[in-house]
Amino acid sequence: MSSLTCFKAYDIRGQLGEELNEDIAYRIGRAYGEYLKPKRVIVGGDVRLTSEALKLALANGLQDAAADVYDIGMSGTEEVYFATFHLEMDGGIEVTASHNPMNYNGMKLVRANAQPVSGDTGLSAIKQLAEENAFPSVAESKRGSYQQISVLTEYVDHLLGYVDTATLKPMKLVINSGNGAAGHVIDEIERRFKRDNVPVSFIKVHHQPDGNFPNGIPNPLLPECRADTAKAVLEHQADMGIAFDGDFDRCFLFDEKANFIEGYYIVGLLAEAFLQTHPGSKIIHDPRLSWNTIDIVTQAGGIPVMSKTGHAFIKERMRKEDAIYGGEMSAHHYFRDFAYCDSGMIPWLLVTGLFSSRGKDLSQLVGDRMRSYPASGEINRRLVNPEKLIKQIHAIYGPEATKIDFTDGLSIEFENWRFNLRTSNTEPVIRLNVESKADESVMKNKTEELLTLLDRME
Repeated sequence: MSSLTCFKAYDIRGQLGEELNEDIAYRIGRAYGEYLKPKRVIVGGDVRLTSEALKLALANGLQDAAADVYDIGMSGTEEVYFATFHLEMDGGIEVTASHNPMNYNGMKLVRANAQPVSGDTGLSAIKQLAEENAFPSVAESKRGSYQQISVLTEYVDHLLGYVDTATLKPMKLVINSGNGAAGHVIDEIERRFKRDNVPVSFIKVHHQPDGNFPNGIPNPLLPECRADTAKAVLEHQADMGIAFDGDFDRCFLFDEKANFIEGYYIVGLLAEAFLQTHPGSKIIHDPRLSWNTIDIVTQAGGIPVMSKTGHAFIKERMRKEDAIYGGEMSAHHYFRDFAYCDSGMIPWLLVTGLFSSRGKDLSQLVGDRMRSYPASGEINRRLVNPEKLIKQIHAIYGPEATKIDFTDGLSIEFENWRFNLRTSNTEPVIRLNVESKADESVMKNKTEELLTLLDRME
């Protein structure tokens, strides 16, 4: 039995060839079908050159497991989520490698109601069945059907339910789809805006889907991937820049001065917006950076709830708490009315509503918060033994701490600064985040201090 190394903690990702190919995609579809016994399954795929062939092999496996397959074509991950819960399907699978390099592809799996299928909720069992590859033969009469469908109209209807377009003030938005899957959704939103005389115009950058990614893999978390969006914001004197990753389940925002806004501050902004219309609600956040979110949510009369980092953990906690919104500093934003799933389209639409209702630019909306809680952003170090180093850092900083938390890695708080140190689920990397209370020099000094210690220990 060959081991399938493409199975990760939350999804499937692997190098094309030995790790992921059409045969493996077929086995994954077959295993998904045999394990979950779905009657109807949604499939979709991103713009990568191999996504279509992998998707059809996957669909073939699902059909051989007696599932009827509904293919929504080239799509972002959240379109599969939407189609799964909106059409009351038994599951959905998006073929995507998101922001991984060109020689990768992968899959994101959900069951009914778009609930994630991850390591401890079925992915491990699917992996075992796919590795064993001992599926019963199937009669032609028992095979499931295959058909292509579109949910774009219903999906955009849902998206526009998050913003009152009649109240939007004139604004100009730069939208960088990164040659990924977002373009067709932006085109449909633009068509609706024009039809309804909504005074919002789009400047489109790297708009056409192209699996060759002529302008680089769309991953705006990397500083080198931000220049084209920032340049277009300044050139067109736009009110905001919006950049997507490949499967557009994350969006990254730039203010009117072309400054990149860390996802952390957008979490606080959206939390506050929801609490204005849904007072007393619970808001889920991750432990990496938290003081700004906790402060905003508490002041707005909400209840902040900390969850372990990662979409499967956040979604599970949101369901448990019936939280209206959840956000991670990595620019994943989750919405109760979107079946607790993450969306890259809903956040920027909400922010356009805030522009109009508050009469402020994005820099004004987040500027005070950035000064109140300056943050380092996530810093990664590739280390041989990250777990050992976290224990050593705990021993050094623990005795003087005002609070220590192990929800996700190690979080240590002091009177005017805090940090979180955690290991990656998938590689020998340690991830550091530092923030302070209204003192950027303290944040910078403590970040350098911790990095120097980590380098010395290594």
